[in-house]
Amino acid sequence: MTIIDWLLIAAYIVLTVVIGLIYKNRASRSLTDFFLSGRNLPWWIAGLSMVATTFAADTPLAVNELVAKNGISGNWLWWNFLIGGMLTTLFFAHLWRRAEVLTEVELLKIRYSGKIVDWLRGFKAFYLGFFMNSLIIAWVNLALMSIIEVFFNIHGSTLMWIMLGAMLTAVLYSTVSGLWGVAVTDVIQFVIAMTGSIILAVIVVNSQKIGGIEGLKAQLPDGALSFFPKFGKANAAQVFSISLGAFLAYGLVQWWASWYPGAEPGGGGYIAQRMMSTKTEKHSIWATLLFQVTHYAIRPWPWILVGLSAIILYPHLSSDSLRFGYVFAMKDFLPSGLKGLLLVAFLAAYMSTISTQLNFGASILTNDFYLVLNRKKLTEKQKVIAAQVITLILVAVSLFFTSIVTTISGVWQFILQCGAGLGLVLILRWYWWRINAWSELAAMLAPFLGYSLAKFVFHWHFPGSYFFTVGLTTVIWLIVTFLTKPDDMEVLGKFYSKVKPGGWWRPVERFLDMEHVSVGANRFIAWISAIVMGYGILFALGAWILHLWHDLIIYSLMSVIGIFVLWLSTKDEKMWTSGRS
Repeated sequence: MTIIDWLLIAAYIVLTVVIGLIYKNRASRSLTDFFLSGRNLPWWIAGLSMVATTFAADTPLAVNELVAKNGISGNWLWWNFLIGGMLTTLFFAHLWRRAEVLTEVELLKIRYSGKIVDWLRGFKAFYLGFFMNSLIIAWVNLALMSIIEVFFNIHGSTLMWIMLGAMLTAVLYSTVSGLWGVAVTDVIQFVIAMTGSIILAVIVVNSQKIGGIEGLKAQLPDGALSFFPKFGKANAAQVFSISLGAFLAYGLVQWWASWYPGAEPGGGGYIAQRMMSTKTEKHSIWATLLFQVTHYAIRPWPWILVGLSAIILYPHLSSDSLRFGYVFAMKDFLPSGLKGLLLVAFLAAYMSTISTQLNFGASILTNDFYLVLNRKKLTEKQKVIAAQVITLILVAVSLFFTSIVTTISGVWQFILQCGAGLGLVLILRWYWWRINAWSELAAMLAPFLGYSLAKFVFHWHFPGSYFFTVGLTTVIWLIVTFLTKPDDMEVLGKFYSKVKPGGWWRPVERFLDMEHVSVGANRFIAWISAIVMGYGILFALGAWILHLWHDLIIYSLMSVIGIFVLWLSTKDEKMWTSGRS
């Protein structure tokens, strides 16, 4: 590290603070301005903000580890979520904007009825805002700490003080400027982070040890470049493989069954927050589509190239250290100036995720926990101050979780298993009138039972434990649904009149004396074509980068067909504005 590197880092920190001060006045007027930017975000800012948030300091490291273990096809662990992402885009983005709620959790208030609603609302706000949110921030902190350890050989309490400083920097601009400042800095942070990632990939692949794309291909073991995995157990002849059961879990179940931050079935978390903050329903759809294509199809390739190169450059890394291949490549191949730029890129990725998680966590804890418990009438300014104080409390709680979390993959697995089976309720609550608050509560708690039984009683491992948890959770919430009373027709009628989702709402439509609102075949056609488009772009870009010319023709044709059918099936404006198709 030279003076140039340190100046780049300092300049970036100053830039983020300045942006926060620029948007200060927009955030202080009300909670809607603070948490949803006054519902006035353009689609491209909202979409890129989603992408930036999912680009955390841990993301390139995680992709590096997946590629080192299973080649390119190892990314199916998260590529499968594109299917659910396009479902969110075509079926839910406009509904979230149309609902006009302040937070994801506030949806419970207008969708369900009964005394349980306030209790469930407070429980879910605390569960997502404090517990899950702190775990997510902890794993993001852990990734940045790993990078700092490798680069600067800093350990122990000094490292924790650095993390506190980094978090407080994010707090400074996010609490001053609200979502407007967070979203605008997200866009800048995304550009910086992607520029750094691309520069690193180009330098490493064209280094003397790799010898360009052709040299990379020549040195890699068989199967490393395959977009799809081989099935079976790994051996000397077949290095990159996964079980058929695991692949089926990814492709057929995980994308709709599991709650996972950034990939919630039906939308949720900061994704729902960005959709609700856009100018119109159409802006919410375009923002979410931009996010899905950029996040899954475009952004991963620079990381994948470095991950493939790391297989050759660092063959002796242990299984627990594979993610550090990316950091070693940064340290070994980047000259002064560029080394600082890459550290700024990682800092930008970190800041975008932390600021969003703090803003989102504070939104539901303020709106759905504190204000529900506090019956005093507060001014809008007092509510904003409460949100800022809650943000600082979140920082302290997250640092505590950071001190006790030991592995990133362990947190991933825990969150994925503890949300297994919840996804179907989050999807159907929009399209089936019979889902109630008890259904959602049962689906939130049942995975803990399923996970505990599978792990500690039956001693099953993934994917068997996962299928069991999803199945048990589904059976439990269905039983609970039919054993409890339906929601009040007045509440259901108000929700349905406002949102007009379509689906299985016949009793409510009869109560309202209104025509049936059909989901429509066009929406399903649009969803399938969007999936084809997304995977087509993903694999066409990979084929172009890796000089796989035959594959490039096939996947380019696949993406063009997907785009054309998507355009045909969505060009009717009524599909998005009236709730009918």
